[in-house]
Amino acid sequence: MEEKKALKDLNLINRFLFAEVMDDPEVNQDALSIILGQNIRLLSSPQTEKEHRVSPLAKSIRMDVFSVSEEGTVYDMEAQSTYQTDLQKRSRYYQSLMDSSLLEPRVDNYNQLNDSYIIVIADYDIFGLEKYCYTFKAMCEEHSSLPLRDGAVRIFLNTRGKNESEVSDELVEFLHYMENTTDKVASETGSERIQRIHERVNKAKRSEAVGMRFMREMEERNAARVEGRMEGRKEGRMEGRMEGRIEGRMEVRREDILKLLANLGDVPDNLTEQIQGQKDEDVLMNWLLLAAKAESIEDFASEIRK
Repeated sequence: MEEKKALKDLNLINRFLFAEVMDDPEVNQDALSIILGQNIRLLSSPQTEKEHRVSPLAKSIRMDVFSVSEEGTVYDMEAQSTYQTDLQKRSRYYQSLMDSSLLEPRVDNYNQLNDSYIIVIADYDIFGLEKYCYTFKAMCEEHSSLPLRDGAVRIFLNTRGKNESEVSDELVEFLHYMENTTDKVASETGSERIQRIHERVNKAKRSEAVGMRFMREMEERNAARVEGRMEGRKEGRMEGRMEGRIEGRMEVRREDILKLLANLGDVPDNLTEQIQGQKDEDVLMNWLLLAAKAESIEDFASEIRK
């Protein structure tokens, strides 16, 4: 989870900075080309914070960066630096709402539906297998070599993967840069694309207009928090529900930690009790990341004692 920082200290995994930088068509092309391992040319400028809504009664979504290639393929790139347990189903919902906007009302041939990519870049491992990249396409269970050619692809990228030999060096460097967006890291890469992205990052951080937008967003978030606290004082039941949601999140994290550790062997009762008894949400988040990286239960136990 990324702490509150000044604009100059933000990493590219931060959603605000990511949207600002990827608003540049060339930078967006560079990022997509690195991720997909092929040269991508965009048809028009990307749209950041693009909203999709199918009805006033349905939940809308706001995509970080939406773009369309010259071939008509559509892309949504999302930066995720806050741990969430619903990203898999969220990607399904994003896919459905994005698809709903791609065909004109009178089009009857669904083969005209654009190919699409949902790309989520996270600074934690959603699946716990230490991969930099997880790519999902629909396949037939009864015949594993039979794909469902619906043109939909969902990719989850993990900045902390360990399978360097299975992905390109440029992708590894890009994901490392997403989480460590510094002059030093940019200077160590041999990728011209990453260096161009870094130039755009520095330009955004120096921009007075971007700085004003960032300050405004921070003020709006703070105002929302204050308003939420005031409303909570007025409505004790609301506060109770909020506490319930926080406890619910922590319970999910406790379960996720234990699931990851169970993959490494039998979890001792005393360690299970320690995890179940932890009440600090930030500590649980840190333990979850440690469990995802641990090579053994003993390794995890040693780390949390430090």
